[in-house]
Parts: sequence; structure tokens; C-alpha cells
Amino acid sequence: FLSALAIAVPAMGMAQDKVEASVGADLVSGYIWRGQDLGGVSIQPSLGISYKGLSLGAWGSVGFESSDTKEFDLTLGYSTGGFSISVTDYWFNTQVPTNKYFKYGAHSTAHVFEAQVGYDFGPLALSWNTYFAGDDYTKENGDRAYSTYVGISAPFKLGGLDWSAEVGLTPWEGAYANKFNVTNLTLKAEKEIKFTNSFSLPTFAQVTFNPHTQGAYFVFGVSF
Repeated sequence: FLSALAIAVPAMGMAQDKVEASVGADLVSGYIWRGQDLGGVSIQPSLGISYKGLSLGAWGSVGFESSDTKEFDLTLGYSTGGFSISVTDYWFNTQVPTNKYFKYGAHSTAHVFEAQVGYDFGPLALSWNTYFAGDDYTKENGDRAYSTYVGISAPFKLGGLDWSAEVGLTPWEGAYANKFNVTNLTLKAEKEIKFTNSFSLPTFAQVTFNPHTQGAYFVFGVSF
């Protein structure tokens, strides 16, 4: 990631007016990701920079409870039109002494590396996400599972709100389920709450079901 950033920065310096940067944070009532319960009330900051389709972003999650896992992710991606491709380094700090950030041993790291490819058709978006290195799920025979999540989402408008529906599944045994299974059914609504003429806050509420684990979750979030 640092090498890619070093290559990108000189080019950005020659066209500063075309560089886009963003910073923000979400406050969520629960950390639900791909149908999995990863924690309670959390603050999730983000920072990103992009130039001509190339992007580098950082994202994290810190729960209010000391027992919640702290997460820090880096994503290097490229998009053009509806097509996108990226590589993400997920790091989960479970406060175990061996989970040091710069520890990349094949069998002793807290990092998980994922490759993503997707296409947004407008009324429908598809994404394929596969863990290819790091602390992935290991099958009983010792083989890496290459845990995979396939997401299918569709945006729509209803009742003056922006909605999206997502179906997520895993095609084989891995970190999400022990065989082919639907692991995420989510319906999400977004609304910008206006307090004054110059101040408003984007909010969202979502209902998520995981048919595999029989889990059900309701989450509310505010973006800053």
C-alpha cells in the first residue's frame, strides 16, 4: 500500500484540482457486516483519497465496550464506469499480545487480505469478495478455504427515502458458513435529517437477517 501511495502522490501533485479526498465517521448502534454480528455501539471513522479512478482508503471500527474487537482496514482500489476492483487488508486487534500490526507470519497474523471485483449496472450491483491470504478459515484437512462472499444489491426510492436491498451468499465452506448458504438479507433506508438551513445529518436504519445463523439485527446509524 505504501509503495502504491508513493507512486500515486507525485501524479497527484501535478493535478491537485482533480484529487478528491474525504474524511468522516459513522456512529452505529451495532456493527453488523455481511450478516455477521461484530460488535455493539461503535464509532467507525474513514479517510480516503482518489485520483482518476485510483483510490486509497482507511476505515476503522472501535466499540464502546472494551471487549469489542478493534478493526483497522486499508483498501487500494480502481474503478471506471461501473467496474471496480480492489484489495483490502483487514486487521483485527483482539488485544492478544500476538496480534501485532506488523506481524505477517503465514500462520500467526491477525491480518486478512481480500480481493474484490464488482460491477454496478445501475439498477443492480454485483460484487465477488475472496480472502486470498492471511488469517483465513482453514478446512478440516488443513487447506485454506478462500472464504468468499457474493453480494447482490439493488437501490430504489420509496416514500421519499433512499432504499437498498442486498442478498449475500457464500458459495462454499469458509468463514461465513460451512457450505453454500445465504448469509445476509438486508433492507436499508437512508434519510438526511435537516436541523437548520446550513446543518443536516445523514442517517440510516437497516434490518438484517442471516438465514444461516438464524440471526436478526436492527441497526441505526448517523454519519458525520
